[in-house]
Amino acid sequence: MDEGILGLSAFEAEALFLSLKVSLSAVICSLPFGIGFAWLLSRKEFWGKSILNAVLHLPLVVPPVVVGYGLLVWFGHNGAIGGWLNETLGISFAFNWKGAALAAAIISFPLMLRAIRLSMDAVDTRLEFVAQTLGASRWRTLWSVTIPLTLPGILAGVALSFARCLGEFGATITFVANIPGETRTLPLALYTAINSPGAEAEAGRIVLISIILALGALAISELAARRVTRAVHGI
Repeated sequence: MDEGILGLSAFEAEALFLSLKVSLSAVICSLPFGIGFAWLLSRKEFWGKSILNAVLHLPLVVPPVVVGYGLLVWFGHNGAIGGWLNETLGISFAFNWKGAALAAAIISFPLMLRAIRLSMDAVDTRLEFVAQTLGASRWRTLWSVTIPLTLPGILAGVALSFARCLGEFGATITFVANIPGETRTLPLALYTAINSPGAEAEAGRIVLISIILALGALAISELAARRVTRAVHGI
């Protein structure tokens, strides 16, 4: 088999770069929602808070295929949301990489949310109160006090979410299928390889690539979190 970039076959390189594209897009788009909902659940008390918390964590406990089917129903070409987006804005999620990113974002969101919320819960609210008594608005307090102190948790959440996105399979194949060059990420490429006679070596390389990427993301996150913690706390 011909080798391409980094000594990978065209099949492997295509899946690798698509996985990175999908995972990075999913993490970047879901991060503002992760911070927002973490702040809401950590700092506010309101009716239905437990229900909202359960709904946000639901993708963590239901089978990914269920999430994929729900996305297909709601965001498919004939879905309530997907049909409107397609007709009004010309945006389609079904059977393309944007749908894969959406599926990955939803599946990985609970991991990001939980890491950020736990870190935000650990921030001393008296620091926020002092900032507000000194004239800082809630928005400025959030950006100048809360988020900097929560940054280690944000980095951990991003790393966990990214690693989960790299491994997403069930929701992706249910919602956007296994289309070469469009939705065939590393897990789907591995699925294709193990169902192809004589592709055991290729399947092994895909497994190795996936493990290296996940370990790399976690290692970078741990290193960055340590540096941020030292800078914030002066240790």
